[in-house]
Amino acid sequence: MTRSLKHVREANYSFRIVLYVIACLPFFSLVNAAAVTKKHAARPPAAPAKSEAHKSRAESDQASGTSAELAKESREAAGEDETAEFKHSPMVKRLAEFTGMSLEHAYWLSVLVNFAIVAGLIFWPAKKYLPAVFRDRTASIQKALEEARKASQEAKRRLSNIEARLSKLDVEIGEMRWSAEQEAANEEMRIKAAAEEDACKIVESAEQEIMAAAKLARRELKAYAADLAVSLAKKQIRVDPNTDQRLMRSFTEQLSANYPDGDRPKAGKG
Repeated sequence: MTRSLKHVREANYSFRIVLYVIACLPFFSLVNAAAVTKKHAARPPAAPAKSEAHKSRAESDQASGTSAELAKESREAAGEDETAEFKHSPMVKRLAEFTGMSLEHAYWLSVLVNFAIVAGLIFWPAKKYLPAVFRDRTASIQKALEEARKASQEAKRRLSNIEARLSKLDVEIGEMRWSAEQEAANEEMRIKAAAEEDACKIVESAEQEIMAAAKLARRELKAYAADLAVSLAKKQIRVDPNTDQRLMRSFTEQLSANYPDGDRPKAGKG
C-alpha cells in the first residue's frame, strides 16, 4: 500500500512538471513574437527619393504595398495567417537556415518537435509510474469486486434461508396449533379422569362410611334389643330358690344325657 502511494505521488509530481512545461510554452511563444515585433519596429525608415522617377516608382510601390497590406490585413482578419509572427520568429529562421528548409516547413517542423518534446515529457513518467498505479488500481478494483461478490452471495444465501423459513412458517404454525390442541385435549382428558377418580374415591369413602354407620347402627340395635329382651324377661320371669334348684338339676341331667361318656364341651370365650 505504501509503495502504491509512493508511485501515485511520483506520477502526480511528473504530471505537474509536464503541465508546467505546457503552461510555459505560450509564454515562450509570446516572447518570440515580441522579439519579432521589436525587430520590425527597429528597422530604419526608407531614404527619400532622389528624383521624380524614383518618387513615382516609390508611389507605385507604396500603392502596391498598401494593397498588399490591405490583403494581408484582410487575411489576418479572416484568420488565414494567425501564425505569421511565429513563422518569422528567430528560432524558426535559425531552424530554416540550419536545415535549408523554407520558413513554412521549418515552422511545421518546430511544431512537430515541440509536440514530440511535450509528448515525450508526458509519456516518460506515464510509462514509468502509470503501469504500477494501474496495477494497484486494478488489484483494488478486483478486490472490491470480489468482496462485493462475496457479500452478494452471502446476502443471497441469507435471503434464501429467510424465504425457506417463511415458506415453512405456515406448516410450523399448523404443527404448533395441532400440538397445542392435542395438549389441550390430553389435559382435558387427564382432568376428567382425575375428577372421575376423585368422584369414585368420594363415593367409595361415602359408601364405606355408610356401611360402617349401618353396622354400628345394627350392632347398637341388636344390643338395645338384647337389653330390652333381657329386661322384659326379668320382668316376666320370677324364679324362687326352689325353681332355681330344679332348673339347675334339669340342666345337669340334660348335659349328662347329651354327653354320656363324660365329655364336656369346652367353655367358649366370652
